[in-house]
Amino acid sequence: MPRKIPMRRCVASGEQLPKKELLRIVRTPEGTLAVDLTGRANGRGAYLKKDPAVIPVAKKNRALEKALETKIPEEFWAEIEKAMH
Repeated sequence: MPRKIPMRRCVASGEQLPKKELLRIVRTPEGTLAVDLTGRANGRGAYLKKDPAVIPVAKKNRALEKALETKIPEEFWAEIEKAMH
């Protein structure tokens, strides 16, 4: 039987995609933000499609801020963009 592919939804585009095609952003229990490359970090996570075009969309509709329930500083957006490449 083939293995089930874990699917997650991008908070910016609303697309349902395989977990491998998404970037996980996590708010740790301490309240810090991090790009979770392993997909297993502790804390509240949200997914963004690995496409730099979703960054302006996520900023405009504040999708990531709503999903993580915290303010996203401007310098963290640069870190997210760097992780997508």
